[in-house]
Amino acid sequence: MKEQQYPNVRPWDRHRWMSLTPLVVFLLMYLVTSILLNDFYKVPITVAFLVSSVYAVAITRGIPLEQRISHFSEGAGNRSMMLPGLFLAACFISLSVGTSVGTIVALTPVAMGVAEQTGCSLPMITAVVVGGAFFGDNLSFISDTTIIATQTQGCNMRDKFLVNFRIVLPAALVVLVVYIIMGQGIHVPSNLPEIEWLKVIPYLTVLVTALAGMNVMLVLLLGIVLTGVAGLAGGSYDFWGWLGSMGEGIMGMDELIIVTLLAGGMLELIRLNGGIKYLTVLLTSRVKGKRGGELSIGFLVFLADLCTANNTVAIITVGPIANNIATRFGIDKRKSASLLDTFSCFAQGVIPYGAQMLMAAGLTGLAPTEILVYLYYPFALGVTAILSVLLRYPRKYS
Repeated sequence: MKEQQYPNVRPWDRHRWMSLTPLVVFLLMYLVTSILLNDFYKVPITVAFLVSSVYAVAITRGIPLEQRISHFSEGAGNRSMMLPGLFLAACFISLSVGTSVGTIVALTPVAMGVAEQTGCSLPMITAVVVGGAFFGDNLSFISDTTIIATQTQGCNMRDKFLVNFRIVLPAALVVLVVYIIMGQGIHVPSNLPEIEWLKVIPYLTVLVTALAGMNVMLVLLLGIVLTGVAGLAGGSYDFWGWLGSMGEGIMGMDELIIVTLLAGGMLELIRLNGGIKYLTVLLTSRVKGKRGGELSIGFLVFLADLCTANNTVAIITVGPIANNIATRFGIDKRKSASLLDTFSCFAQGVIPYGAQMLMAAGLTGLAPTEILVYLYYPFALGVTAILSVLLRYPRKYS
């Protein structure tokens, strides 16, 4: 049909090889450059795709530029991208706000609406949101798990992020491919709302300033101020409503604060009485080398999370023990902090009684096990975390 509509386009003439050159441009810019520099983060994959996309539009002949862009837009809005798009949105929001539960509360109603309009499986699309929420929570600079993991190990949050990102990226990419394949039969809703860019600014600011190394307290303060300004400017609430929202957020942390204080006091007494040293020796008596030490850290925090159903409390409980194990076996503290956060998120994502699963189930009216069947990311995260230990990856921190 397209060949009849645009007779000047001849996809099978002697220049047909040119249609494949955008892939060559992408591979040269991203893959080859990364291999030569021995750094897969030197050239962002988004930039490589952007350049190759512009090139693809430029080399397309026989139709006006407006039509080329129209065809590109049709491809960009392909219905198979609904699931990975929602996954990336959950990743971005949770990475910016540092809370998986908050992300799930914000996006699950959106997922329910998408499921209703597209005919997509509600458990599957809810699992997409939950998986993306775990991705961002694991990496976020302002997540309580990141703050506690780095504090207990005595390392910088930015360094922990660099280690963590290299471990979780393969899992996220695999899951994205799976969601693209699964999304082939999903039709995109036609009445999509416009993006309110003003409300995106606080998220981007928190992310950029955290990556730049700004103090976490300043990042949080800046995020609160910008969120308030965006809400006031957009008419979401008035000044008193802003203050009320902050108060609700603070009160929502009361249980965690109490648990943190009690756990900290208990662990200090255990340390004072020699319990932590004894447990460290007991657990690592047959461990030899860094691999065994890292696996011990991962197993401990995984087990603690299964028992507490709270990854923050699990890291608080195991953190001092993990620090001792890391010191004993010469494990890089940035790697041990990353393993604490990653294995705790792995455990939190595979239990049906965690706060994230219960919240998603409560909002959708589903059973947690219905969502768990489609929750691929935490399982992929667990595999890559274990491989990072066995393969001593990333090398720089292993």
